[in-house]
Amino acid sequence: MTAQRIDMHRLQDLIRLHRQGTAARAIARALGMGRDTVRMYLGALQGTGLLDGPVDALPELEVLRQALVESIPARVAPQQASSVDAWLPRIAELRRRHAGPTAIFDRLRLENAEFPGSLSAVKRACLRLRKEEGPRATDVALRVETRPGEVAQVDFGYAGQLFDPARGLLRRAWVFLMVLGHSRHQFAEIVFDQRAETWIDLHIQAFEFFGGVPEVIVPDNLKAAVIRAAFSVDQGAELNRSYRELARYYGFRVDPAPPREPKKKGKVESGVKYCRQNFLAACDATDVVVVRRELVRWIMEVAGRRIHGTTGRRPLEVFESEERLALRPLPTRPYERVLWKRAKVHTDAHVQIDGAFYSAPWRLLHEYIWGRCTATSVALYHHDILLYRHRRLGRGRRNTVAAHVPTERAALCQRSRSFWEERAAAIGVETHALVCEIFDSDDVLSKLRVVQAVVTHLLTFPRTRAEAASRRARHFGSYTYGAVKAILRQGLDLLPLPGTPTHAWLTEGRYARSAQEIARPHQGGLA
Repeated sequence: MTAQRIDMHRLQDLIRLHRQGTAARAIARALGMGRDTVRMYLGALQGTGLLDGPVDALPELEVLRQALVESIPARVAPQQASSVDAWLPRIAELRRRHAGPTAIFDRLRLENAEFPGSLSAVKRACLRLRKEEGPRATDVALRVETRPGEVAQVDFGYAGQLFDPARGLLRRAWVFLMVLGHSRHQFAEIVFDQRAETWIDLHIQAFEFFGGVPEVIVPDNLKAAVIRAAFSVDQGAELNRSYRELARYYGFRVDPAPPREPKKKGKVESGVKYCRQNFLAACDATDVVVVRRELVRWIMEVAGRRIHGTTGRRPLEVFESEERLALRPLPTRPYERVLWKRAKVHTDAHVQIDGAFYSAPWRLLHEYIWGRCTATSVALYHHDILLYRHRRLGRGRRNTVAAHVPTERAALCQRSRSFWEERAAAIGVETHALVCEIFDSDDVLSKLRVVQAVVTHLLTFPRTRAEAASRRARHFGSYTYGAVKAILRQGLDLLPLPGTPTHAWLTEGRYARSAQEIARPHQGGLA
């Protein structure tokens, strides 16, 4: 123990015991010091006159310190030079660029192959430079006083494992807190998830509990509130669309706390800590229903009536007398919960939202769009342009708008025989008869896909050619899609059927082809 480091109060006790005539051995035992140390201090003070005098008139602390500094030079060995002293200017430069000790150590090794220092030496050098610089203005923690109704802070805290009667098992639970900045009155609730819908419902419950809405809400950077955090002053945070709609409806502004700076919302951080250490630690119940009921009592009878450590007042009394009337009034109509959900348009031209499927324009395949979901509707948006407003469906249900699938393929969703027979009848009598014969060509195997392909293909041709191709297919019993397609591709529908007079076929007026062209069937590749 050196002269510079000894506690001056202990040195006063040493002088007091010496003046009482106590031996050095007894002094050492009473003060927990070594006998040699006691003798050293007694010898150092011998010539100063401080050892003599009455017991009740001990020397002042500053007088003792000055006497030791003058009589006992530093008795410790001089500090050995650090292995990184030669690189201190470079270390200081890197620190000014906000590089940490590890980054500085790595950079010095890259720049100097023979760098002798260790990471610990660099850390000690950084600490020494930090002490030499002294406190910075940014190190000062500014206490922000808020007026009544101005600010509320919100956050989650882990509440342990609780029993969920709805599922019949133990689940991880969280406690949600909203703390008013002025009165420190708080709302708390136990939940089993931190989803966006839960986050919104908890805010609504908190506003109803307080009977009003604060001007500003300070949340953490969880995804239910902030999609992209702001890591600098100039970089704006991107709020969750659902949270933005809630804030717009209730008229509050959102001021997210900076990332990795929990002290910027210290009121709710302290509230979560207090709730966990006071209520949750002493609550014996494990059923979430019981815990929620007890939590309400604890807020009103314990947390609200305690003397707050910072304000020195009871939060509930301050809330009732000063803050309740300062809150913004609640809207006259209940809030219809709005949730924005991002979904991908899959290859079936549908997006999946909460287990239900809603069609979207097929030209947006593989792109992401937004769904604005309420209790009754799901409105789909792409680049903030409304695509379609669907009726809200239950899990597993599907809603398909015909205009959202390719026009030439929309009818393929229909699987009833009557639909395709009606579609064929619209083309003509022969096509309708062909479709009926295809359906009846096998009493076990379904011919739906063949009919779909045949009718879809015939719709791309003029009605007269489609009817002629159907007549030829029926005549030869060709009930396949390939046969009908070949007839039209080879122009066989332009030829008379076997046994049909040429002049009778021509008088039907299907095409303005000359008899000479028809008389040369083998020219031009026609069979």
